[in-house]
Amino acid sequence: MDSFWLIPILPLVGFLANGLVGKRLPKQAVAWIACLVVAASLLLSARAFYALMQVPPEERHVIHPLFTWVESGDFVARFEFLLDPLSAVMMLLVTGVGLLIHVYSVGYMWAGEGFYRYFAYLNLFMSSMLLLVAANNLLLMFVGWEGVGLCSYLLIGYWYFKKSASDAGKKAFVVNRVGDFGFLLGILLAFLTFQTLDFQAIFQQLGPEGEFAAESGKWGTLSWIAFLLFIGATGKSAQVPLYVWLPDAMEGPTPVSALIHAATMVTAGVYMVVRLNPLYSLTPGVSGLVATVGIFTAFYAATIALVQRDIKRILAYSTISQIGYMFAAAGVGGYAASIFHLSTHAYFKALLFLGAGSVMRALQNETDILRMGGLRKYLPVTYWTFLAATVAISGVPLTSGFFSKDEILVRSFSSGHTVIGIVGLATAVLTAFYMFRLFFLTFHGEQRLAPELRRGIHEPPPSMAVPLVLLALLSLFGGYGYGYLEGFLEPVTGEPLPARGEHSEALVLLTAVASGLGILAAYLFYVRNPTWAAAAQQALGGAHRLLWRKYYVDELYDRLFVHPLKRVSDHFLWRGVDERVVDGAVNGTAGLVRDLSGFLRQMQTGYARAYATWILLGTVGILVYYWMGG
Repeated sequence: MDSFWLIPILPLVGFLANGLVGKRLPKQAVAWIACLVVAASLLLSARAFYALMQVPPEERHVIHPLFTWVESGDFVARFEFLLDPLSAVMMLLVTGVGLLIHVYSVGYMWAGEGFYRYFAYLNLFMSSMLLLVAANNLLLMFVGWEGVGLCSYLLIGYWYFKKSASDAGKKAFVVNRVGDFGFLLGILLAFLTFQTLDFQAIFQQLGPEGEFAAESGKWGTLSWIAFLLFIGATGKSAQVPLYVWLPDAMEGPTPVSALIHAATMVTAGVYMVVRLNPLYSLTPGVSGLVATVGIFTAFYAATIALVQRDIKRILAYSTISQIGYMFAAAGVGGYAASIFHLSTHAYFKALLFLGAGSVMRALQNETDILRMGGLRKYLPVTYWTFLAATVAISGVPLTSGFFSKDEILVRSFSSGHTVIGIVGLATAVLTAFYMFRLFFLTFHGEQRLAPELRRGIHEPPPSMAVPLVLLALLSLFGGYGYGYLEGFLEPVTGEPLPARGEHSEALVLLTAVASGLGILAAYLFYVRNPTWAAAAQQALGGAHRLLWRKYYVDELYDRLFVHPLKRVSDHFLWRGVDERVVDGAVNGTAGLVRDLSGFLRQMQTGYARAYATWILLGTVGILVYYWMGG
């Protein structure tokens, strides 16, 4: 286990290698470097995971210090990594799914420009996320936290020559700065409260023998720390109200979307809450807020996904919704269930985005599902693998998504959060409907392709097809083993929750029914009677338009924040402060020097009588000065 510290370092080596010399290397070498460093991290992650399994639960905690990073007075922050069940699961997940996305990217990005730059950024993204999950203190976690934010900006705006892509990158960066400001305030308040940022030192103070008690019914210092950190989580994990950057992030290459949504950035907030579960367990008010925001976001984003037409935007709103499920689980105390759904979601969401990339590649980057249809016979591998992911995210019984989603709903009801459970069931119906709407409109029915797109439709190369098949297997069967996962995570998440209860079988049935209702409705509207969809859209009228315009939230944010800030920046900061104060001071100083030098220039005429006159005036001035007592 001593080598686990190399897991976040190896992708950083790949970033440096491709970033510094990749431009002079052949594409094959760039691809091998990028994929091999991630494969090596995966092997080390598997080795670390296996090593933890071999020791008793109370010994599953290994710290590897590298060096003292910051030391000033009482403040000490060490650059050290933590290996425990939670970080082991996350590192295995990030490297496993990340490697498949790297391999897929080789075929997807082969013909594009900046091949080396793309893989350098991708490796840096992996390193930042692994640093985040391996960090043993809040400050080092924040470095990884900011690293994934930087990489999202670089990769979302990868095609920087497109204004929409560069704007989307800036939007992601700015919105996350809002959340990260709250996160940073939470870190500062945590240090003032605990006099340390090391996780174990904080948890000891929060334990039964510590000085802090549960803040039930009040909002104390612990609640403020948990709340401020959660603000950062709503930005990174795209929850209400800071979710607006994620749909626009679709401007980046499709494998980037898969990496952001499945294994890296948007899972960071969920991981943070689960990592700090001793803090959130003592702040039930904030935990209730986490659950409420999560389940509201899950339902809210699912309603928007019902009517969208862009295949990647539908999947983006789906991610926002599914991450909401994870926060809801963590908020009701189901920390292991939250990580379980994070894991299964990584499988089927990566597959959905990569499948969407296969479709777009075949159709020359067409993304409108209303302009597709009938692709099943042209893309059989993509069809069947995409179907595997669709049934999984829809919660079809015996798939991975069914098990993880059912666990969240059961924990919600059994913990007394009935409303969250009911909303979760309703969201499950919507999820199955919009996902099978996407599936049917893309692969079934009559062709609606533009004539120029109907020629040359073919499956992707093996480098893209193999990751699709592997992810399909994980999407179908990756949910078997939650009981073991819950027990493995117990040293981190605390004592397991009470048994599922006598009504759990009924809830399992309700979960299956919810999935079936959504699928049946999608089949009736988009396969059996396609005219019903058009009639429903016309009948809904304003409601449909409200969903299509995403509740006008972007327009509201533009009016409340963007345009006022632009006006302040334009009229006050630019024309007022910059031009009049800053430029005025600089230009005024230059003008004063120019005028003074013009005056002094008159003394340098080259005439002897002029110099004599100045000497005389100077002598008279000196005499007057001394005569007046100077």
